[in-house]
Amino acid sequence: MRVAARPAAIAAALLLAACLHATAAAAQTRATLTVSGQLLVNAFYNSGKTNNSDVPTYADTLTAAEPAGLPAHNLGAAVRQSRLGLTVTGTRALGASLTGLVQVDFFGGQQPSTGGRTYPLPRVRVASVRADWAHVSVLVGQDALVIAPVSPVSYASFATPLFANSGNLWFRAPQVRVSAELDRRARFGVQAAALAPLQPLAQGALLTQPDSAERSALPGLEGRLYVKWGHAGTVSEVGFGGHLGWLATTGDTLLRSRAVAADARIAIGPHLTLAGEAFSGEAIGALGGAIAQNLGRQHVPVGSRGGWLQADVRPDSVWEFGGGFGIDHPVAGDLAAGGRERNVTWAGHLVCHPGGGLLLGAEFRRIETAYAARTVGVTHLNAYTGLTF
Repeated sequence: MRVAARPAAIAAALLLAACLHATAAAAQTRATLTVSGQLLVNAFYNSGKTNNSDVPTYADTLTAAEPAGLPAHNLGAAVRQSRLGLTVTGTRALGASLTGLVQVDFFGGQQPSTGGRTYPLPRVRVASVRADWAHVSVLVGQDALVIAPVSPVSYASFATPLFANSGNLWFRAPQVRVSAELDRRARFGVQAAALAPLQPLAQGALLTQPDSAERSALPGLEGRLYVKWGHAGTVSEVGFGGHLGWLATTGDTLLRSRAVAADARIAIGPHLTLAGEAFSGEAIGALGGAIAQNLGRQHVPVGSRGGWLQADVRPDSVWEFGGGFGIDHPVAGDLAAGGRERNVTWAGHLVCHPGGGLLLGAEFRRIETAYAARTVGVTHLNAYTGLTF
C-alpha cells in the first residue's frame, strides 16, 4: 500500500504544482485597467463672429439670420473639452503585447434644450486595439490620421487642435494601420493605413446614410516615413506623409482627395521645442484643410496649401509659454461664391503647472479670414483651469 501510495502522492504534488504555475502565469498576464483624463474649464471672449464660439477656427461674416441690433462680441465658458480615457494593458496574443484604448470628451455638440452649452454631448475621440511586436505594430480602430500627426500645444484648442483650418491637417478616423520601426542610433519608421472614407458632412441625429466618400466604395489610403532621435523629453521627429481618397459624383466618375505633407518636432535642448507642418493638396476639407471646403464651384475639388509653426518654451517644470502662426490658402478659382479664400491665425499661450496635475493658463488668438468682398478679423481670448489625472 505504501509503495502504491507514493506514485499517487507524487502525481498529486505535480498536478498541484502545475495548477499553481498556471494560476501564477494567469495572474502575471492579467489585464491592467488605467483611468486617465483631463478636467478642463475654459472661459472665452470673442471680439466678433466666429464659426464656433468656444473653439473658433475661422472668422465668420454676419448673416441675415443674426438677431438685429445685437453686438457681435461675446463672452462665455464651457467644460466640454474635458477628456476621459481607459487603457487596457498586460495581455498578449499572437506573440504581441496588446493595448486597448478608449477616449471620450464632450465635444459632440449640444442636445437642443434650455440647458444650452451646459448640456454637451459625449464624443468618441479614440477607440483602438494595438498589437506590438519587437519592431512592428498593428492598430485597428479609430485614431489620428497617419499623414501629419504632430499637433501644437494648446489647452484652449484641446478638443480640436490649434491651427485647424489654418494649416493643420488633422482628424481621427476608423482605420487599419501597420507601423514598422528600425531601432538604431536614430529610429527610422514607416507607416501605412487604410482608412474609412472621409467627407466633412453632417449625419442625422440617429440614423446614418452613406456620403459621397462612402459611395465611392474605396477606402482612403495614407502613408508616412519618419525618423526619430533623442530620449525622454528631448525626442525629435521629422516625417513625410501622403493621403489619397475618392469621392463619388454623378455617373461613374470619381473625384480624388489627395495631399502630401511634411511635419517636424525638434527639441533644442530640454527647454525649447519647435514644431510645424506644411501641406499641399485638394479636396482635403475632411482633413482640416482648405478651411473646411472640400468641393467648390461645379463640384470642383478645392486645391489648397498651408502650414503652421509653433515654438514652445519650458524654462522649468512650472512655467510654459510660446506662440505660433498658421495659414491655409485655398485656390480662389476653385471656390464657390462666398467661399473662404485665406485663413491666418496667430496664437500665444502661457501655462503654469504648479503641481499635483493642476494647470492654469491663458491663450491669445488672432484670426483673419479673407472672403471675396473683405477680410474679417476676430480676437479670441481664453483662460483655463485644468486637472490632469
